Amino acid sequence: MPESKAPPLAFLAPVRALFVGDASAGVLLILVAIAAMIVANSPLAYEYYHLFHGKMFPDSVFKLNTMHLWINDGLMAIFFFVVGLEVKREWIEGQLSTNEQRRLPILAAVAGMAVPALVYSFFVWDEPARLLDGWAIPAATDIAFAMGVLGLLGNRVPASLRLFLLTVAIVDDIGAVLVIALVYTPGIKLAWLIGAIVTVGVMLGLNRMRVTSTPVFIGLAILLWFLVLNSGVHATIAGVVAALTIPMVGKNDDTMLERIEHALAPWSAYLIVPIFGFANAGVALAGIGIAGIVAPLPVAIAAGLFLGKQVGIFSAIWIADRIGFAARPHNASWPEIWGVSILCGIGFTMSLFIGELAFPGYRLLIDEAKIGTLLGSLISAIMGFAILRMTTTHPNGRIAEQN
Repeated sequence: MPESKAPPLAFLAPVRALFVGDASAGVLLILVAIAAMIVANSPLAYEYYHLFHGKMFPDSVFKLNTMHLWINDGLMAIFFFVVGLEVKREWIEGQLSTNEQRRLPILAAVAGMAVPALVYSFFVWDEPARLLDGWAIPAATDIAFAMGVLGLLGNRVPASLRLFLLTVAIVDDIGAVLVIALVYTPGIKLAWLIGAIVTVGVMLGLNRMRVTSTPVFIGLAILLWFLVLNSGVHATIAGVVAALTIPMVGKNDDTMLERIEHALAPWSAYLIVPIFGFANAGVALAGIGIAGIVAPLPVAIAAGLFLGKQVGIFSAIWIADRIGFAARPHNASWPEIWGVSILCGIGFTMSLFIGELAFPGYRLLIDEAKIGTLLGSLISAIMGFAILRMTTTHPNGRIAEQN
């Protein structure tokens, strides 16, 4: 038989893999984070800071008076809206639609939030009490970033592990939203909150009446965002709540919810999140130095992401499997599960977001939180990828069970 030849430009396959499928959004985030760090430490640092934090108009005119606030409170509400749509779809008819399917992801996600918080608290326990406010920073997993790193491995990784990582990250997002709503809400303005509750009631009523007018629901969602913005609750919560009221009326993938999700998801992944990353990841290291990088706060966050996440998630899976509460992901070895548990320590988007909420007005602490998030996420990405690369030996991702 003639010897098979590699297709033309086959050596470029790994490069192409960076920008297709699951990897593309994650790789884009990596590039954006690098760009933000370069600009923040270049002669353009002042322009970078002024672009996002310079006052657009007086405080009395509108609450969102900087580009940074418009991104974090405005654009990110759309991101959370898409997250809410995904959560509702998965909960009703997807990978979280039965109690059996929910057990392991929920257990792993809860452990994957609790243990990092404990690790973080351990590192800052003897530090100023203010630092304890950041306990939730290492508790989040970045879906796009983690799935992007996993996507670089192609089909070497068992499909069950991809699904597990996705469902854990979804449940993790639910937990992060609850934390933002319950912990990082400084004060409530009752009149605005009542208006928001009435708006949600109207949206739920329209849902029950099987109204499927997209403009009506989008208009009410914008109104809800404005009311929540002024109520004292973080405005992004409006995105999740609005998403949960969107009807799932229709056949198969042609429901109103799925049409909106499919329309917004690319904008969220390839525009909104990168803009957020570029606006929030830049840290001027000249003002911090080595002492700032190894300060208690960044070390605590990095340790929480890298150590806390893998210990919490891997232990939860191992215990659940051993006691028969829930089986580990099908066709996955324990080393592979360990590798995916480490990847869950990539907390880029949510961790940066919570870091801004945890230390309002403390610019140095916010910058240190960014450094800890970037370090913990980078170490988790590299180590998780390396372990999975070494333990997934078959091209189709199927390997012998290892007990």
